Amino acid sequence: MAQGHRSGCPINLTLETLGDRWSLIVIRDIMFGNRRHFRELLAHSEERIASNILADRLKRLLEAGLLWKRDDPSHKQKAIYSLTEPAIQLVPLLVQMGAWGRRHTPVSAELAIRAQLLEEGGPPLWDRFMDELRSLHLDAPAPPRSVLADLQAAYEEVAARTRAESDLQA
Repeated sequence: MAQGHRSGCPINLTLETLGDRWSLIVIRDIMFGNRRHFRELLAHSEERIASNILADRLKRLLEAGLLWKRDDPSHKQKAIYSLTEPAIQLVPLLVQMGAWGRRHTPVSAELAIRAQLLEEGGPPLWDRFMDELRSLHLDAPAPPRSVLADLQAAYEEVAARTRAESDLQA
């Protein structure tokens, strides 16, 4: 058994790293929202994470090797958070969590569309998305087409349709 852990079980060790209430939400927001600064993560949190919790989770994710941080050249007091390769490799896990959530929880259409598209796209789309994340976070070459842009466009389309339907019902 690894020192300081309940057991050497890979599921247990993953849960010890990611199983708190906020860590995967922070990774999700960096991964899918391309939010790279503390203020962006705080201001655009759907779940309204508290600043002290966000600071703690960022620290934990840095220590766990899932994020890295560098100074923002445009502002001395800002840092830019980036995903590491192990965090990028969480894409299939997050896709499966999204797929499960779409089937078993009361999701909103606009917040579920990305999960739907990633599930339907399967591993080839996940690989393209991970390549794009490597480009954004690890300075790898950029892929020819942006999965993030496609996911964002789908979100905006569903959100606009939902607003229009809501306006009609009002």
